[in-house]
Amino acid sequence: MSLTDVLFQPFQLGNLALRNRIVMAPMTRNFSPGNVPGDDVVEYYRRRAAGGTALIITEGTCIDHIAASGYPDVPYFHGEERLNAWQRVADAVHAEGGKIAPQLWHVGGMRKAGVMPEGDVPGHAPSGMNMPGKVNRHVMTQQDIDAVIDSFARAAAAAESIGFDAVELHGAHGYLVDQFFWEGTNQRTDAYGGSMDKRGRFAVEIVEAVRAAVSADFPVILRFSQWKQQDFSARLAPTPQALEQFLAPLSAAGVDIFHCSTRRFWEPEFEGSDLNLAGWTRKLTGKPTITVGSVGLNADFIPEPGETSFRAAEPASLEELLRRMDAGEFDLVAVGRALLANPDWAVLVREGRLQEMQAFLKDDLASLA
Repeated sequence: MSLTDVLFQPFQLGNLALRNRIVMAPMTRNFSPGNVPGDDVVEYYRRRAAGGTALIITEGTCIDHIAASGYPDVPYFHGEERLNAWQRVADAVHAEGGKIAPQLWHVGGMRKAGVMPEGDVPGHAPSGMNMPGKVNRHVMTQQDIDAVIDSFARAAAAAESIGFDAVELHGAHGYLVDQFFWEGTNQRTDAYGGSMDKRGRFAVEIVEAVRAAVSADFPVILRFSQWKQQDFSARLAPTPQALEQFLAPLSAAGVDIFHCSTRRFWEPEFEGSDLNLAGWTRKLTGKPTITVGSVGLNADFIPEPGETSFRAAEPASLEELLRRMDAGEFDLVAVGRALLANPDWAVLVREGRLQEMQAFLKDDLASLA
């Protein structure tokens, strides 16, 4: 039995039945003019499903809140035309034997006023801060909070109604949900700020609302991270005890799978243990976890100084990934840049054709190949 076989065991949770343990990581691509996924987006995801990827998690797609978007040409997940387009994506993935979940997204304070089509609408943030200590965004009111929670729930219900297999809530990387998690950008003095439990309340209420809006066996995934795009060294939970305090309310609220975003999957999360963030999350919650972070590549994605695009990287050994997975550290593996360069990454791994793997080049971001 090959060690790679551990990647190709089936996985099932609720109605989500996967043919293997390989997930496409969500990656913003800015190729949806009018915020509508087009034929090229349909084909982009179809190719990865045809290449053996079991679960596609889409790029971030914005919920129906006026300040949810912060970037040009990102897809939205509301409105008849956009949802019809997303249904075509889901149908194409299903036709190739894959499953698919939209990543529901609100950028929060990362939005700058002027981004179209919303124009002068400012970014919304828990304390009006995109960066710690700098108040230059709209401070969210209780009405704003309630509206965003309702928007996430509507989007999740729409996802189930048009045939998606699960939904992922974007709670990572310094966007809105994570801005509530992070003490650096959450200086509120009401029920949504202060202690870790209070800073997590916004996300808990989103999860509860989503859980109530979809079927009991429709999986809800939450992506979270210690690091922020505003501060790569930031840590929500510096100890296992703090991580458990952070995760327990989210797990109880109804998160089915935790997607644990790290830059390098092989790095231990805490001193004294080899477990990475996904490993610790699985241990503390008992819930399935997805690991992610430069899988199959020899360098993380952080841009070189003075650059903004993902870093180029060469194919790398999967031995450490497979060792950890074989030990039961995590349940699923999300692949990002390597899957952009190799739409058939799963097939190449399964068939032992690693020498055919292509390097990830920055030019791979120039199209939806």
